[in-house]
Formats: sequence, structure tokens, C-alpha cells
Amino acid sequence: MSYCSVGYKKKSILERLRCLYNEEDAQRAAKEVENLIAGYRQRIDSKPYRMTQEDVILITYGDQVVRPGEEPLETLYHFLHHYVKEVINTVHILPFYPYSSDDGFSVIDYKDVSPRMGSWEDIERLSTDFRLMFDGVINHISQYSYWFKAFLAGDPSYADFFVEVEPETDLSRVVRPRALPLLHQYQDKNGNERSIWTTFSKDQVDLNYANYRVMVAILDVLLFYVQKGAKLIRLDAIAFLWKEIGTECIHLPQTHEAIQLMRDVIHQVAPEVVIITETNVPHKENISYFGSGEDEAQMVYNFALPPLAAHTIHSANTKKLKSWIDSLELPSDKVCFFNFIASHDGCGVRPVTDILDEDELDRIIDFVEKNEGYVSYRAMGDGTKKPYELNASYIDIISQKSEPIELRAKKFMLIQALKLAMPGVPGIYFHSLVGSVSDVGAVQSTGVLRSINRQKFNVDYLSQEIEEQGSLRNLIFNSYKRLLEIRKREAAFDPYGNFETLSANDGLLILHRFVKNGKNAIITINNFTNTPISYTLPDFVGDEVRELITDAIITDNTIEIPAYESRWIKYKRSMNED
Repeated sequence: MSYCSVGYKKKSILERLRCLYNEEDAQRAAKEVENLIAGYRQRIDSKPYRMTQEDVILITYGDQVVRPGEEPLETLYHFLHHYVKEVINTVHILPFYPYSSDDGFSVIDYKDVSPRMGSWEDIERLSTDFRLMFDGVINHISQYSYWFKAFLAGDPSYADFFVEVEPETDLSRVVRPRALPLLHQYQDKNGNERSIWTTFSKDQVDLNYANYRVMVAILDVLLFYVQKGAKLIRLDAIAFLWKEIGTECIHLPQTHEAIQLMRDVIHQVAPEVVIITETNVPHKENISYFGSGEDEAQMVYNFALPPLAAHTIHSANTKKLKSWIDSLELPSDKVCFFNFIASHDGCGVRPVTDILDEDELDRIIDFVEKNEGYVSYRAMGDGTKKPYELNASYIDIISQKSEPIELRAKKFMLIQALKLAMPGVPGIYFHSLVGSVSDVGAVQSTGVLRSINRQKFNVDYLSQEIEEQGSLRNLIFNSYKRLLEIRKREAAFDPYGNFETLSANDGLLILHRFVKNGKNAIITINNFTNTPISYTLPDFVGDEVRELITDAIITDNTIEIPAYESRWIKYKRSMNED
């Protein structure tokens, strides 16, 4: 076995497998994978698709909204159909499989729907109105899964499916995402203690990809998701996939090769499926999962954006945000960022450790803790701990609970508007869409810090709050829909389109969005300060200028941007701009 060289090269499935396994195992795996591909091709109807500015992804739990006597996935379908179908075309349903902990991320059965949520028929109904993103929670599986139970029972079909390590092994170099033990002990059928690798928790047992049969089993799962309607597949915690004692066990060459293999196999059946990697790590490490731009993830979570936006609004200074945006580069025009501000997890601070200094991070942490939020930590090799993520609803990360709701809504929507204007595809967490604040009571009830941002709703109660004029939910929900309506019709927001920042007062962040050879362009102006700022439009803007958010004709080349607001200026491009 030899690891493959860095750089893009079109490879066969067998060549990919040879990069990971010895010749005998690679040959065996290749035959099994080719059989999988042939079988799924007969069951999957593949259609070409290119993402555009109309693509917006809503991140939600399958049981996010509930109604007595109705399956949660059915309730979710009716809620989304009624409220957002016109402005959101894609839904990321967080793990809806049977699970034992972590709100779905400890999967018991990859190929079933949790009876607490509904059935595959409910998933199919959602797919009639929305494109769907599924989670591939494939770094680990629940300790209560059949796979792990069979492993402990000595079933030869599941031998070496998990990573067994002698307890005295030196694992100090391994990068830890949590402040929990890396190894946990489990008792097998003979009463022997087995020491097994667990990156995240005792209930989340890591799979052993050094065993080719694990890879084949997971490829079957991913193709099954495509058959069931997945148009995008999110590879959860994928950076930790491959383990090699004596290394950091993160971002290993074998991990990148494994992702490329997964993409190749899926694309032989359905080339329109988008692979998106979730790697909550410093920005430079994160973007390595684009690969060459031809062979790995087509979208990568833009993890630096949420903490950087929080820093910007706290400091009222856009210098670092602007510098970071200026540095964004993509390896090809076939990939783009997945831009999000909040998610089911906390707001990670690791992605900006090479962008913000410790004092800047400490100021954000201090603000969150004083605002009734929490901070999670991860273990370092020397036994110390460092902040990993902020646990609070995003609105409570960037605004004080004591502030008037109109001001809180303005600050929040300023950052959402920035996200929607960024190059790439926007992701919207359900709680952001409906203006949720931190659920402190949930943390006190569960003892789990991430519960603060995972509240589930009675759908009738939520609908009433959304429609209550002047409420925080009403202000945010209506403002969000307004921005989405605009974004959807403007080709300048194409996820693969051009962008640049423009010079301005340090309180302003200005993005210029356009598509090569396109007739129209948009300048988005974002004021991160508490006072109005005047801005003079560039000379190239010319005549026929309209502000899209307020739907106003611009007749003066100098405009005023109110405190904590955004303006989207649309103008006609001249031929010489390209």
C-alpha cells in the first residue's frame, strides 16, 4: 500500500482503493464497490443540476416543530410548505435516523428513520417540495448500533470494524475536539474489557476505515441516501476519519483520499449530488477539503464567518473581516463556500484562532458569559483546555438581552444580510429564521450546553409568535423573507459569481457582487456601527441605480447607511467592466 501523491489526477475506483489498502483488499473492495454502483444505478434517476442564487439551505431537525397526533416530519413539511417554500428550495434535515444521544449524531441505524420523527414516506413528501441534504454521520456510530453489538459479540463479519487500542498507548499527539477521554472501555461477550477509540463521546464509537469492509459498508449507506432523495450529503466530523497512531489523526492524506473515493463512487451513480464537508478547524485547514477543486468537496462550511462577524459587530471595526474576505480563494469555479452564521452546534472559535488574537476572542467569550451563555472547551496534549465553541443563540452572542428588540433584530439581520451577500450558498439555521433566543432552561434541564440552541416547538405556538406584529420573531422572520425574495431573483448573487471588497470607512463592510458578462451588479453596504455613515458610490456605478431592500431609486451618488443596517445597491454594468 502506498499513499497517493498530492495533486489532482483522475483515478479509477481501484486506484483510489490502492491508495488506502493492500492489493488484495483493494481488489476485493473494488469488486464489491462496482457491484454497489451497478445496483444503485438501476434504482436512481439522475438529473443534471447547477446551483444558482436561488439555492438556499434551511438547517432543521426532523422534529423541529410538532403537533399532537401528527408525525413530526409531516408537521415540518406543512410548516415549511406554508411559510418558506417561495424563498427556500433546500432543506438540510439533521440526522433523522434512530439514535441514542447527541440529538441524532449517535446513529443506531443508518438506513432507518427514527419512529419519533416519522417514516421514509415523510422524507419522500418533503423531497417533492424541496431538495434535501442528508447527514453522513460516518466517523462514528452509536454504541447501541447492531454493528457495535455484533463486534462485541465476536461476529466475524464485524471484526475490526472499530479501532481497538491498548490503554497504555501514547496518544498525546492526537488532536482532541472535546475535553473527554479518547478511549472508552466496553465489555465483550466473554467479559473482557475492550479499549475502543471514541473521538467525541462514549456513545459515539469511531469506525475503523483501515478495514476495507467498513469503507464498502459506508459507501453502501451513502448511495442508499442518494436513492432516498439526498441531493447534498454532509460528511460530519470528516476530518477525524482516518486513525494512525503517532500522528495527530486529523486531516491525514488517507482522509482526503477517502473523501475523493466517496465522491467518485457517488458521482458514478448521480453526478449532480453535492458533497459538503464539515470540518470545524482553523480556516486554512478547513479549505484543504476543496482538494484540487475537481476531486473533493464541492462545498465547505465557512466556519470562520460566524465568530468573525461577532467580533466585527462588537468592535465596530471591519478591518479583520475585510482582510479575511479578501483572502478567500477557491481552487476552481466548480466549488463554493457554504456560508452560515448559526447551526445546531455552538459558534466555533477554533476557526479564527489564526485570525483573531487572544484578547479579541476573550472579549467575545466574556460578552457571551455575561449574557447567560456558555463556553465549551477541548483538551490539549499537555493536559490544558482551550475554548472550542460559544454556546448561545447567535442573537445572544452579538446583542445584549437588555437591548430593545428592534435594535437586537437590526444587529442580527445585519449579519444575516452579510451572509446572504457572500459568495457561496447560504445556510440558515431554523432558529435564526424564526428569531430564537437562548434556551437557558434547556441547559439546566439536560446538562448539555448545546441544548441552549436546540429548542423544539409546538407548531401552533410558533406560528402565533411569528405572526405577532412587532415581536422579535415577527421582525426577524419578515426581514429574512424579504432578503431571500431579493436574493433569489438577482443573478449577481450566483454562488460561483465574482466578488470583491471595496474601500470604505472602517465601520463599513462593502461587497461588490457580479457575474462575468452579466448585465447587473450589486454593491452591498453593511454598517457595523451604532451611528449612520455616509458612503459615496464608485464612479463606475453610473445611472439607473436602485436600492433593493427599501426598493428606492438612488439619485445621489452619496447615500447614508443607518446604524446596523445593510443596503443592496443594484446598477447596470458597462461593457468594459469585464
